[in-house]
Amino acid sequence: MAMRGWLRRKKTSVKDRISHSGAPIHVREISERLDDNIAELNAIFTLTPDLVIRTFDSRHAGGKVTLVYLTGLVDKNSINNNVLRPLLSHREGESSSIFDVLSVGKVTVVYDFQTVENDILKGSSVLFIEGRKEALVVETNGWPQRALEDPQLEASLKGAHQGFVETDSQNIALIRRYIPNRELKIKELWIGERGGIKLSIMYLADVVNPEVLQELEDRLGRIKVDSILNTGELEEYIEDNPYSPFPQFITTERPDTTASHLLQGKIAVIVDRSPSVMIAPVSFASFFQNVDDYSIRWPVASFIRLLRYLAFIVATFLPAIYIALISFNYEVIPLDLILSIGESREKVPFPPLLEALLMELTLEMLRESGIRLPAPIGQTVGIVGGIVIGQAVVQAGIVSNIMVIVVAFTAIASFIIPNYDMSSAVRLIRFAMMVLAAMFGIVGIVVGLMALIGHLISLQSLGVPYGSPLAPVRFSDWKDLFVRLPLWKMLERPTGARTVQEKRQGDNQPEGDAK
Repeated sequence: MAMRGWLRRKKTSVKDRISHSGAPIHVREISERLDDNIAELNAIFTLTPDLVIRTFDSRHAGGKVTLVYLTGLVDKNSINNNVLRPLLSHREGESSSIFDVLSVGKVTVVYDFQTVENDILKGSSVLFIEGRKEALVVETNGWPQRALEDPQLEASLKGAHQGFVETDSQNIALIRRYIPNRELKIKELWIGERGGIKLSIMYLADVVNPEVLQELEDRLGRIKVDSILNTGELEEYIEDNPYSPFPQFITTERPDTTASHLLQGKIAVIVDRSPSVMIAPVSFASFFQNVDDYSIRWPVASFIRLLRYLAFIVATFLPAIYIALISFNYEVIPLDLILSIGESREKVPFPPLLEALLMELTLEMLRESGIRLPAPIGQTVGIVGGIVIGQAVVQAGIVSNIMVIVVAFTAIASFIIPNYDMSSAVRLIRFAMMVLAAMFGIVGIVVGLMALIGHLISLQSLGVPYGSPLAPVRFSDWKDLFVRLPLWKMLERPTGARTVQEKRQGDNQPEGDAK
């Protein structure tokens, strides 16, 4: 009978869980004895000097209590004022319930050490009570955080100067300030076996397409990894075409940009510990839109947007066109210009392709070195390096003056593209176009252009056409494509996101225009 009773207790106190690798995870339930619980904690957190285990008597708990937390992940003021002080003090007539005296926002009851371990590693404090086979998880998170700052990659002239930080709760609060609406919903899920990370899927429930939302949730649910460290890693696991150089999601550091996409019926994925938010689904045209476009007069915004598309063409094809004209199709160059080019290239010993590759690779190295170095030094290296190297290679007869001008125009054009990921894709495609131009001339560039257009049309973002509203053609969305028409003319949301609620505003036509 004693053996049978022991087996019964063993069966209720031990659980087996299965990890993503298929191996069982041995989980112990919390014991009634504090000494056993402390021994289990010491076995779990070996070589963990920042683990605090404090045992004391509390009349509210009816005996001994053990408080456990990681000192670097908690708010010590919250522990002292909201946990320790209420539990250690007792006044006549005061409630003796431990739940009544804990003055923190959230207290949950747990029954096994697997949950206790996860909560401690997330910054919570855990209370073990003598005689109870349960523990109280107290929300006392207080890890190191940085203050809100101006976004580094997405500067704005008239927009807000607050960017996301590495804490998801603060990022959610920033977005809620822009959309204080009950239809703004958040779904939470955890990814990662070793370093579990919380993802928050944010959307407008009455606007978003439920099929697109379900597709995103399914893709996120299929991720089985140790941990996700940043938003860029998350993109690679769920994108439609992993071999495309083009970004299929937008990552932004701006809460106002995120709110704008949410109002269009898109979905935002907030990754804890990452200062950027992922937006899906997106189209090719989304990468040429900027928050400042809607803060300035629409004719000026339209001109700037057309300039961005022109910059995309220049940054992609200008070096290739130079190589094709010099190597194959020089007969189309005016006579005066070809004489000037010939005089410039008279002492250059390299063919146009090698000359262009040399300058482009030098430019890329200068760009990367400027990014990695501290800001004052990086700017100096970029400016001085470009001037000194450009002047030296021309005087040495390694490259021509025309080639330096072409590379300079290309670099300036790539900086105009507002999205860094799209700008990086253009930098990569440019080399492929240069090789095609060196092999086949203008014909090679045309073939490369056709392949590029075909690839863009075939791409999808969460199953939504990447080329929309150009392919498939949706003329209603052209009001905010190459040009930006007045805001009061955009009565409907973009159809590319397949929103449920298409209408986004009433008739706001100005009286003067109506007359």
